[in-house]
Amino acid sequence: MSIPVKLEVFEGPLDLLLHLIEKNKVNIYDIPIVEITEQYLDYIKEMESKDLEIMSGFLVMAATLLNIKSRMLLPQEETEEEEVVDPRQELVDRLLEYKMFKYISEELKDKQWDASKVLYKPPTIPPEISDYKEEVKVEDLLSDLTLSKLHHIFNSVVKKQMDKIDPIRSKFGKIEKEEINLSEKFLQIQEYGIAHRKFSFRNLLESQHSRMEVIVTFLSVLELIKIGRIRIEQECLFDDIHITYLADDIIQMEEVGF
Repeated sequence: MSIPVKLEVFEGPLDLLLHLIEKNKVNIYDIPIVEITEQYLDYIKEMESKDLEIMSGFLVMAATLLNIKSRMLLPQEETEEEEVVDPRQELVDRLLEYKMFKYISEELKDKQWDASKVLYKPPTIPPEISDYKEEVKVEDLLSDLTLSKLHHIFNSVVKKQMDKIDPIRSKFGKIEKEEINLSEKFLQIQEYGIAHRKFSFRNLLESQHSRMEVIVTFLSVLELIKIGRIRIEQECLFDDIHITYLADDIIQMEEVGF
């Protein structure tokens, strides 16, 4: 038995169809197409509009519903290769899309209504007032300041400064750059050789004051060996090396191209 539906205004055929689905409280994914089609046709008969453009949309939907109804009444052959398509699926997709846009339009309409009740007023404060800055008296700033508060502020500042200090890097010492002149060391070894003629290589190195000075001394000895001004001797492996100075004069480093 069909239920007559008489409403004044609908925005279109989808709006009417969605109203019938909600009124009958049916699942939109499982529309009872026979019952909804009969109710839809009853409404079409009661429409008073004579506008063909408006009526054409409702009539097209009525034809669609009748087509779906007839397809569902016919027996369907199921095959393994082809999946059976529900004749209502396309209509359901259109209804869901329409319902989504209808919900969005109602939300926007509510926001428009809320915004219409809000009034805005531009600022009208004169510049001489907006730029005014009240003077602060020193007595007012220091009125609640006590020695205890000052002590607390001082400790917090000191703590912040201490926190900035790296506990590891702060213990690093300063590395001084050693200024060792290779030319001067080259001359000193020659003067030492003329004075002593034969001396211990170990004693020569131990008399130096720093590691860098030991390195420079070693380089100078190698160069003097190269140009034939000193001779070295070692009796056994790992024994001390004895140096004999062979020349009687002193030459500059620049003369040998060192």
